[in-house]
Amino acid sequence: MSFFSKIFHSSSFSPSARSLRESYDQRGQTYRASHPSNYSHQQQQQSYYGQGTSGGGGGYSYGYSGFPPGTSPDIIRSFEMVDRDRSWFIDENELQKALSSGYQRFDIRTVRLLMFLFRNPHDPRRIGPKEFAALWTCLGQWRGIYERYDKDKNGKIDLFELRDALYSIGLATPSSVLQVLISKYDDGSGRMIELDFDSFVECGVILKGLTEKFKEKDESYTGSASFNYDEFMAMAIPFLASYN
Repeated sequence: MSFFSKIFHSSSFSPSARSLRESYDQRGQTYRASHPSNYSHQQQQQSYYGQGTSGGGGGYSYGYSGFPPGTSPDIIRSFEMVDRDRSWFIDENELQKALSSGYQRFDIRTVRLLMFLFRNPHDPRRIGPKEFAALWTCLGQWRGIYERYDKDKNGKIDLFELRDALYSIGLATPSSVLQVLISKYDDGSGRMIELDFDSFVECGVILKGLTEKFKEKDESYTGSASFNYDEFMAMAIPFLASYN
């Protein structure tokens, strides 16, 4: 297992939705809820693990296909549809086809990020049924949040809706950070930047993954942590290099 495999786990990227507090100003620039940290509005540890992502299998007894018991037939069909050689492994192009048929067109950049986060420890360029089922379940959770906070139901998420969606899973991300993050999706037209589901997933898993790693160093939830150079690079580089 690589060094990065030890510090990044796919279960860290599944959201855990919670309701917004009534004291939260959904269109203001500040968060009115009382919290000690600028990245989480609740101090207690939350379970962010998606279904079927227990470490090392979590007690699952795998059948001949490798899918965890209880896996939806739709998930199995989506996998089998693109696994043309019946190897029980799919590469990034096959995963892109599967996701695009189940959700919408996914950019290969996002697909590569997901491949990295849900990678197979024995074959980093392909994922098997276990990883595919965990990835699909994680995306389903993100999809539920996306649809919930697409307030005007236009199929897009704007800056304010993105902020509210992230806040609902405990990520009180400053507006200045969100502005920098979504600026990469500016098409130069001068129109307000809006994210489709693909881009929303990309933003969400990056912010949540980095936040989870930061929180490991900020055990008191003060909003501050100490890193040496090697630790910082080990935390940040996988998100920058894994899918470009």
